[in-house]
Amino acid sequence: MKANLSINEKNYAIDVPEAMPLLWAIRDSIGLTGTKFGCGVAQCGACSVLVDGVLMKSCSIPISFGIGKKILTIEGTSENLEFLRKAWHKENVPQCGYCQSGQLIAATALLDQISHPTDQEIDDAMSSNICRCGTYARIKKAIHEAVALKNNQNE
Repeated sequence: MKANLSINEKNYAIDVPEAMPLLWAIRDSIGLTGTKFGCGVAQCGACSVLVDGVLMKSCSIPISFGIGKKILTIEGTSENLEFLRKAWHKENVPQCGYCQSGQLIAATALLDQISHPTDQEIDDAMSSNICRCGTYARIKKAIHEAVALKNNQNE
């Protein structure tokens, strides 16, 4: 199937099997390898991307779902993602780092919806992303730091 995808504000024309999951189109056909394969059944969150601003597990949706939509991966940019990257670095969040692209995309989706999330809202939003190293406390701290960085810039 021939498909045109808009990923990180760039258009890609690819020819792939119709049933191919969006994850493999992003990684193998387009070459954006920041989005990771974890479990393959939409349970771990390593493959998380934003599709028209909605958090999705790209391993479980067909490429056809992404046609005509705006897809954001970890390689892309958005205001909240940039603040989160700075906070992730400041708080030394990653340990092994494998899950972090999905964690950052999930946190971006959260801050796109709630500008000043509570601890409970962070826990709820991030619960669909698994970190085998257990860096959840650092992730939460970094999300709060990203909010503070954004507020400081806007003052």
